[in-house]
Amino acid sequence: MPKQVDHEARRTQIAEALLRLASRGGLEAVSLRDVAAEAGISMGAVQHYFKSKEQMLLHAMDHVTKRAGERIVAALSQQGERPSARKIVRTVMLEMLALTDDSRMEFLTHLAFFMRALGSPELAAMYREWWPELERWLTGELRTAQESGELPPGLDPAREAEILLSIPDGLSVGLLLGHRTGEEAIATIDYHLDRLFGGHRS
Repeated sequence: MPKQVDHEARRTQIAEALLRLASRGGLEAVSLRDVAAEAGISMGAVQHYFKSKEQMLLHAMDHVTKRAGERIVAALSQQGERPSARKIVRTVMLEMLALTDDSRMEFLTHLAFFMRALGSPELAAMYREWWPELERWLTGELRTAQESGELPPGLDPAREAEILLSIPDGLSVGLLLGHRTGEEAIATIDYHLDRLFGGHRS
């Protein structure tokens, strides 16, 4: 009897192989053959699921975005009952930092995809879809915090969401280049959140 193949698992295996290659050296020189070798499967198997490199990149970009989102949801769920707005924002920012093996690979992969997206309308469209969605979600959390008195009334939740989401990227560059420690990056995030939320640390 022919061996049954879990097609979703195989697509994930290919995406993960591409992410490892992207995080090590970018995407421009990566071929379907390189991904097949990294995944430990045949070239034909990769081509069975993805007819072109661009198609494979789109799937991998979607995969890494969902993977990061699932990690953030898991981190929030570990806090039990609905955490405060400050804890929610802090958790999201820390998970976006290049502190762990997973988050480092995701950050480097996003950089590689960003460079590729500059010349790829399809990848650029994906960025334009999921990043504003994340900003809208965070804006909603901040607006709720403002209505409950956790944030000063004069702040613009949408602008604050933009700022908050940009901070982990800048700090991650310093982490990867070695001129900033993880403790320093976390302290910078807490410093900004203290200014934003004032005494609301719970």
